[in-house]
Amino acid sequence: MTERTRIPPLSPFEEEVGFTRAIRAGDRILVSGTTANLPDGSVPVEAGDQADMIFAEIIRHIETLGGRAEHVVRIRMFVTDIAYADAVSASFSRHMKIARPTGTLVAISELYRPEWKVEIEAEAVVPPDA
Repeated sequence: MTERTRIPPLSPFEEEVGFTRAIRAGDRILVSGTTANLPDGSVPVEAGDQADMIFAEIIRHIETLGGRAEHVVRIRMFVTDIAYADAVSASFSRHMKIARPTGTLVAISELYRPEWKVEIEAEAVVPPDA
């Protein structure tokens, strides 16, 4: 079995439910669906601002596990209103253009908290020489 390295839990919810926010298995790094939360628990109002926070967090997780933004190969973006697509896509370009990963953006009916407008997950493949 491939060795797994996880980032430390960021909330009690992860321990309670039993999932890992980001994990490295061999050369792959997988980042769970990530949302935008400020330290005080509040959420930015604008979908683009949420996406910027999320991409920065995803990159931090990938770096913690030994990868870099340019190693990202897949992004999945979920928005609660297709009207947010342009702002979220612009954020994708700002943060992920270096990697040119595959990308999917879909509109869904809702996320766990009503103030969340965007949730994003990522996959990276770290080359052996990195």
